Amino acid sequence: MTVQLSPDLLEIVSKIRDGEPYIVNKPWGREEWLALNEEYCYKRIYLKKGHSTSIQYHQYKSETNYISEGEAEVSLEDLKDKIEMSQRGPEFFVQREKSIHGPGYYFNVRPPRWHRVTALTDLVLMEVSTPHVMDVVRLKDEWGRGNGHIEREHQK
Repeated sequence: MTVQLSPDLLEIVSKIRDGEPYIVNKPWGREEWLALNEEYCYKRIYLKKGHSTSIQYHQYKSETNYISEGEAEVSLEDLKDKIEMSQRGPEFFVQREKSIHGPGYYFNVRPPRWHRVTALTDLVLMEVSTPHVMDVVRLKDEWGRGNGHIEREHQK
């Protein structure tokens, strides 16, 4: 299934060149967008040691993440968490048991699965996803960022 890209995303697509990724600076590191088209997005994600992504989920975006370098604490919602999280919210997710993984581990996130990654060392993830790159619902974010596209992260 293909997705029609918005004018904002088409502008980003025009900036991606072979060997020259589109850079998105994040408070926890950066994303290098290697490909974005109507069928998929491919990113190399760098997380600095001790930093975490938001606790987040997606309404449409499906993604697979592969740990290329480093060690991560991966928090993924599972079925037994659903009732507890609906009652207690993001704080329960922060306190729940997490798993630690290194290079070669991968995980799949399908909507609306809550997820978060914490870098125990400097970390490199390879992410392949559907092209719904602005579809982010942040439940807890240490930097107070809202949902979706954060314009200041896309400025050079």
